Amino acid sequence: MTAAPPQDDPSHHAAAAAPVEARFAAGSPFPRGATYDGRGVNFSLFSDASECVELCLFDQAGANEQRIRIRERTCGAWHIYLPGVTPGQLYGYRVHGPYEPELGLRFNPNKLLLDPYAKVIGRPVEWADELFGYTLGDPQGDLAFDDRDSAPFAPLAAVVDTTFDWSGENRPAYEAHDTLIYEAHVRGMTMLHPEVPEALRGTYAGMASEPVIKHLQLLGVTAVELMPVHYFVDDRHLQDQGLRNYWGYNTLGFFAPEPTYASNPGVLGDVVREFKQMVKDLHNAGIQVILDVVYNHTAEGNHAGPTFSFRGIDNVAYYRVVPGDARHYMDFTGCGNTLNMMHPHSIQLLMDSLRYWVTEMHVDGFRFDLASALARELKDVDQFGAFFDTIYQDPTLAPVKLIAEPWDLGEGGYQVGNFPPGWMEWNGKYRDTVRKYWKGDMGLHSEIATRLAGSADLYETTRRPPSASINFVTAHDGFTLQDLVSYEQKHNAANGEDNRDGADDNHTWNCGAEGPTEDPAIIELRERQKRNLWCALMLAQGVPMISGGDELSRTQEGNNNGYCQDSELSWYHWDLDERRSSFLNFAQRVISYRKRHPNLHRYAFYADDPDAIHPDKNIVWYRADGKRMDAKDWEDGGWMRTLGMFLNGIAPEIRDSAGQSVHDKDFLLLLNSHHEPVAFRISYQLYHSGWKVAFDTARPNLPLEREVVKRNRIVDMAPRSFVVLS
Repeated sequence: MTAAPPQDDPSHHAAAAAPVEARFAAGSPFPRGATYDGRGVNFSLFSDASECVELCLFDQAGANEQRIRIRERTCGAWHIYLPGVTPGQLYGYRVHGPYEPELGLRFNPNKLLLDPYAKVIGRPVEWADELFGYTLGDPQGDLAFDDRDSAPFAPLAAVVDTTFDWSGENRPAYEAHDTLIYEAHVRGMTMLHPEVPEALRGTYAGMASEPVIKHLQLLGVTAVELMPVHYFVDDRHLQDQGLRNYWGYNTLGFFAPEPTYASNPGVLGDVVREFKQMVKDLHNAGIQVILDVVYNHTAEGNHAGPTFSFRGIDNVAYYRVVPGDARHYMDFTGCGNTLNMMHPHSIQLLMDSLRYWVTEMHVDGFRFDLASALARELKDVDQFGAFFDTIYQDPTLAPVKLIAEPWDLGEGGYQVGNFPPGWMEWNGKYRDTVRKYWKGDMGLHSEIATRLAGSADLYETTRRPPSASINFVTAHDGFTLQDLVSYEQKHNAANGEDNRDGADDNHTWNCGAEGPTEDPAIIELRERQKRNLWCALMLAQGVPMISGGDELSRTQEGNNNGYCQDSELSWYHWDLDERRSSFLNFAQRVISYRKRHPNLHRYAFYADDPDAIHPDKNIVWYRADGKRMDAKDWEDGGWMRTLGMFLNGIAPEIRDSAGQSVHDKDFLLLLNSHHEPVAFRISYQLYHSGWKVAFDTARPNLPLEREVVKRNRIVDMAPRSFVVLS
């Protein structure tokens, strides 16, 4: 079935509001989207397989639609210039062409479509049946053409003037090995903060408010990684249950900041200014801004999903369809569709978006959600594919931080350690190993040693540094740190899915009771376990990432999948009792210590420097009896739960922030995951005296480096404890 192009009759124009057609100009295919030049606006939309495109203008109420047929087309891009159009103008598109789902063609001019390059959302989605571009046919999945008009409910883009005064910005720069990331939710971090003005809570301005910035500075992080701030859609089924897509992993606009995070949403375009001001304020506080971006899929879902934008503009250019059955999508994301990184225009869209956020919004890096899905060619993940090649050669992206979530839901999607040079990765193997080790699992002595030393097995063979490993114990997806030591089972009933959602295997231990308890022994053990996990995170080689709120002992009451919980269950609580304050103080002190000592975050695995004083090994492992670990210990030591990690302070792998080789203190990290105390003897090879205790997780208030190890070289370790000697 083919939808006919519109005729040039007066019914397509609202005469009173319309610019005079004689004044329309051809415009330019570049740049894409709506670009205001001070006199008018250039509109450009890529839709290679379509037959006709109409630009639709709306008044400020989203009504009185005026349709203007675009006549110019260059290399698949429809374009027109409208003089006299100003910022704030609401617009959308209607795209005409064949409706043949079996061939992947889904054109339907009855569906108003959002510009993929929209920089501001002037009106969000209002769910209605009219948004679906078909009526479901037989059980085999036939999609019958639907003639209902979606304009009253569809999202509308707005023209925006993106100029901003960046003068006075002091943009910080941190080498990867000096980076410490804080994963934050704009809304969740600020909603309950008593010192953030009420009008700014849940907003970009709140994120950059003085009390929030002060907290981040006192904690010592160098970058915030903001959970999705691209315009996203709340799933219809969540809205029906009174829930919403709190995490935001349901993107529809790759250029537009999420409008619900604006403190002044009534002023179109102000959201862009507010976002830029947030970035500027964070930069001037010495904090970089990294965005968690979701380019692997869109909010349009599977073949039965709504038609908001991409599906109706050029379905096969934007989405991976099933070979031989183009009615359906290839789904490597679990969200119904996968963006088509094999098509040059989808690659262009992604690159234009990344460059826009770097050049126009001044962000410092990106964390790519389900990055393996972007790297798939015909089927398999290909590190030499178009996605990597295009990013690798782009000079705008060369200086920014690129972080991969190195897996997706497809076959062969788990790619930890396989991303190209220049990329950092969420190290899922580090997370799982550290959790299991401190839980008390046996046989992990070799694995925990590898992870704490920077996961050389994953990165050194491809000449990637330890900073390629983003080490994390917790993240937004899963238990919080407090819940990790308080629950063994997920408690997700509030999500409305009968506790079926969320991961079942979390490597957690509740320390003796499920959930809240008044037992002082269990409470003390939980606090010690939190400190053990925190030290393992901060003192491992690589780049640590904190899940926002963990330093505040945030709990989600055992919910390990809070994606739909926009409530106090997920928001950060700032009313800290003595126990929570004590942990925050400990967390700050450990971070401060890490930052002062480059030996704890080395530049490389091994630097072959002939002029350096280079011992045979710069990281050496010891048994509790003081003997150096040998091959037999690594092979047969499955019973071992106590290890010592020596970090030599004269290793040439140690660099300062300027990249110069420096010397630092020697460190000895002692780990005891056993449920019994251990007397750890320091090897005679590591001096007879001079070691001082920096931290002991069983004694969190111990003064820094005041206590000296006795001449017998014995360190008495409490059960399940982490001791740092310098």
